[in-house]
Amino acid sequence: MIARATTLVYFAAVQHIEFVHSEHFENNYHRQYATGPLSLFVDFFWQTKFEHLWQKYPDGFSDVLFPNLGYTYVINLGTPYEMQMGQNRLPVKGDGFLPRLNHIEAFHKPGNTLFGIKFKVSPVIFEKKVNFSEYSGTMFPLSYLMDQSLINEVKHSHSFEKRVQLLSQHYEQMIEQYKGSLQPMHIVTEILQQAVINNSFDTSVEILAAKYNISSRTLQRYFEAGTGISSKQALQVLRIRKAVSHIVARPQTFHYGVYSYYDYSHFHKHLRQFLQKDNLVHLQPHLQLLQIARKKQAQ
Repeated sequence: MIARATTLVYFAAVQHIEFVHSEHFENNYHRQYATGPLSLFVDFFWQTKFEHLWQKYPDGFSDVLFPNLGYTYVINLGTPYEMQMGQNRLPVKGDGFLPRLNHIEAFHKPGNTLFGIKFKVSPVIFEKKVNFSEYSGTMFPLSYLMDQSLINEVKHSHSFEKRVQLLSQHYEQMIEQYKGSLQPMHIVTEILQQAVINNSFDTSVEILAAKYNISSRTLQRYFEAGTGISSKQALQVLRIRKAVSHIVARPQTFHYGVYSYYDYSHFHKHLRQFLQKDNLVHLQPHLQLLQIARKKQAQ
């Protein structure tokens, strides 16, 4: 069950912030990336491994994630937890579907165990008429998009590896069944992959569409069906995420021009838009990133 949103005034004693506390996300989550045809849709499978953290954080902690592309299916294997999107904090007992084009903060306490699938594009679009652009701003019951019997199988599996195997087989069979309809998603994922590889985030939709001999309107329809947003919006999210990852990890080598920004103020404006959504003002996790950016600007 996902309860109705309520506005709470609450601050986690300990926050782990994406990009800033990379070791936490690398060491305290299982993660397995998809391969082969499955990688067209699935980015990776993940599961929390927090058991050893409760002695250090007996009152719990939170994990903050910045906007990203795609969707996450979250299956609750443990006790209730809480999820904040904007200023609305949701108590979550069951399983949820989480659009990733939001700032999110998950509040964890002893007993919490979560399993998830981070999708680039959900293959459920082949089986159901889903307008993903309508799914935003909150968490939705997972039963909308995944059969309860499959959710139960995942919960009854005894390890992360068994869950990954079960779901990989399920979605590989679905992809094989609809392989004749995959071309639009191939186009979308290839555009996104090439943009990241080549740092080509400012290519116009007209140029992108011409490459595949389709109209710009058709390409936009492909993006909206698969990601819920336009090609321009999707590329901008990837651009700022890659730039932020760079400036945090290797600030001494960062240059705005690598990511097709006109100048540093252009980059800094995009950075503030990315980190300063009005729904997370009270959290202020962006301050650590902005301090790094300002130091770089002053050099």
